[in-house]
Amino acid sequence: MTSFVLFGSFFLFLVLTVPIGIALGLAGVITALYSENISLMFLTQGLVTSTDNFALMAIPFFILAGEIMGRGGISTRLFDLANVFVGRFTGGFAMAAVITCMFFAAISGSGPATVAAIGGIMIPAMVDYGYDKKFATAVIVSSGSLGIIIPPSIPLILYGVSGSQSIGDLFIGGILPGILIGAFLIGWVYIYSKKKNYRGTNEPFSVKKMFHAIYKAKWSLLVPVIILGGIYGGIFTPTEAAVIAVVYSGLVAYFLHKEVKIKDFKDIISNAALNSVVILIIIGTANTFGTLLSVERIPQAIANGFVSISENPFVIILLITLLLLIIGCFIDTSAAVIIFTPILLPIASEIGLDPIHFGVLMIATLAIGFITPPLGVNLFVGSGISGLGMPTLARAVVPFFFVMLLSLIVIISVPALTLLFL
Repeated sequence: MTSFVLFGSFFLFLVLTVPIGIALGLAGVITALYSENISLMFLTQGLVTSTDNFALMAIPFFILAGEIMGRGGISTRLFDLANVFVGRFTGGFAMAAVITCMFFAAISGSGPATVAAIGGIMIPAMVDYGYDKKFATAVIVSSGSLGIIIPPSIPLILYGVSGSQSIGDLFIGGILPGILIGAFLIGWVYIYSKKKNYRGTNEPFSVKKMFHAIYKAKWSLLVPVIILGGIYGGIFTPTEAAVIAVVYSGLVAYFLHKEVKIKDFKDIISNAALNSVVILIIIGTANTFGTLLSVERIPQAIANGFVSISENPFVIILLITLLLLIIGCFIDTSAAVIIFTPILLPIASEIGLDPIHFGVLMIATLAIGFITPPLGVNLFVGSGISGLGMPTLARAVVPFFFVMLLSLIVIISVPALTLLFL
């Protein structure tokens, strides 16, 4: 009955459109008042201690770095570079948009931030170039999901904290799967563009233009090199890397790109602070929610349920993936990672799945939730930019949904994609 109160109150609050962080907290309070085994003081202490973690300090700093680089002219420079390489091909403009999202994902660590930064520029530009607005928006919305797979990734940090795994290993493990998903999206863009006769620029490849584009984008391209190189070179931790990213992006945006003024930093810091607070509230309340799940032994019940269906490891991982796809439709990615990592990671370990591989697989699966209603955060951001209605945009991303599912099957089947460099 306690489990029913917990989940029932949580989904009731979601139906009433209560923000997910508040819904998780209220469900915990109601359950604590109902149950005789848990005190409100215990939940309050958990709310504080769950956010008192050095690794979690990386989140607000990566968010701030993404905000600065988003305002600092990085999007245009990255697109110009990508366009040099693929712009001449069929659907080249859309391919360049996907590649730009992949580049920006390596800076922002956030799916919605990637859509907002790239979509504001690229969606109108693609429409002016002759692309259908629905397709143009779907390309950006889907590619923006790579923001939480390609490092640095906020959900990968949360998984590392929740599952006691190396954040550095998770970052390196997300590189090839992120590139793979991007390649699959580019493949579909080419097929669709061929069908719709979306021509490229027809300009021949020019080494001079390539070096010019690389020179213009050089400061932006150095960000992931500094972050990952510093972590794996033993120079600094992921949290320290986030601080370095803020300092570096601020210097680049203000002194080199000269597209951010002193007065702009007030809005940049304000936006980053608001986004950080939302995530930290979710982290705290999701932790209390997860504690209640553990007290009620719900993780064990779910594990027993999976084993009762099949003992085949591949079948179990497919069931877990299906569960995560459903969860991603209704629950924010950050909350889902914190709540379900303690539940699902032991099951994955029991069937012999590497924790790093499972972490990347989990985040890649939840990333699809960015483009699936009713939550679909990227859909909301894309709808706001393009002016398309949610139902229209949801139908436009259906092919991209299946393309991402196909890439997910490859990631499941080929663990070496995640573990190659570890």
